[in-house]
Amino acid sequence: MKNYSSSPRLKNHSTDRNSRKGFWLSALGLRFSLRDYAFCMATLLLFCLGSLFYQLNGGPPKVLLEIRQYLGESTFVDDHGPPTPRELPFPSQVIYNRVGKCGSRTVVLLLRILAEKHQFNLVSSDIHNKTRLTKHEQVDLMRNISTIPQPFLYTRHVHYLNFTRFRIEQPVYINIIRDPINRFLSNYFFRRFGDWRGEQNHLIRTPQMKDDERYLDINVCIMENYPECSNPRLFYIVPYFCGQHPQCREPGVWALERAKRNVIENFLLVGILEELEDVLLLLERLLPHYFSDVLTIYKSPAFWKMGNLTGTVKKHMPTIEALQVLYQRMKYEYDFYNFIRDQFHLTKKKIGLKSASQNSAHEPDFLRELALRTHEPLEEEEEEEEEEDMGQEDANIWMVQP
Repeated sequence: MKNYSSSPRLKNHSTDRNSRKGFWLSALGLRFSLRDYAFCMATLLLFCLGSLFYQLNGGPPKVLLEIRQYLGESTFVDDHGPPTPRELPFPSQVIYNRVGKCGSRTVVLLLRILAEKHQFNLVSSDIHNKTRLTKHEQVDLMRNISTIPQPFLYTRHVHYLNFTRFRIEQPVYINIIRDPINRFLSNYFFRRFGDWRGEQNHLIRTPQMKDDERYLDINVCIMENYPECSNPRLFYIVPYFCGQHPQCREPGVWALERAKRNVIENFLLVGILEELEDVLLLLERLLPHYFSDVLTIYKSPAFWKMGNLTGTVKKHMPTIEALQVLYQRMKYEYDFYNFIRDQFHLTKKKIGLKSASQNSAHEPDFLRELALRTHEPLEEEEEEEEEEDMGQEDANIWMVQP
């Protein structure tokens, strides 16, 4: 007897029936899915129309307002997130590596008033006798400067620091210089006799100076080539712009050219003390968030009451012969000064200011310039840069003649 249940015909019939059953189940599932999808879309449409209706008739539902208030005004990020960063002016990092006896005390006093007025951080170093630093001292100082809250202005008697060399963001530099011989004379007599603030303040400032040195005639110092009146002591301004390289301390073309390049690349402005009001005006134009209203403050009677006793005592001019010798010894200083003066006048011209001085940079008209008697700025009481490299053994080196 044949077993039909296992025949191929029965097997094919069973497979077809299972296939039809799967097809109808799939079609039924698809039909229910499309129906559900249509229901969701209709619900969403009704919700949107309802929202639009409420907005057209007085605003959204109260529940939506509450949700919006919760999400928009009481979120965790709003309550505990970082504060909105302050919008900083540009530049927000400024260094004034002030040159000694070039009006630095006047500018620092102005900055103290301006810092309070314009709310920037002024950091004025109390170190006045260390302008040249070791590599580790440079890194430490630059890192400390970079941590000052911005905007800031840092000021110190220090030779130019190259931040980019140590992969630290480079601040903007500003500075002021003056006629080199005038600067030298101011320092020479100030160290010995101080100013009108006190008859004995020079004794407090230089207690180890012997009377023979204190009352040394400046013409003798120059003509007989005492160390204080010769190089490298006379090579003073250029190193402030050349930098910390040992060769920057040696009078020569290398240091001079490097100083000029640094001025062009890294200094926003280098002014001259002989035209201080124009310097302040340019600073006000270039750095308004620091120096706005500086000229008004500078010209106020209240400000000048602070400095009416700062004129150097017993200052007098050397002979013409001594000045000519001094000028020859300071040829690199005058080359740099003339370069700065030309750059400063060029900046004034671009802004629309006329230059008061018309002297040629190629003429040794130092006698005429000195005759103008540059107004004496306020002086730093603690300044003693000229003696910064003299150890105890060199205290009396000025007495040694060549």
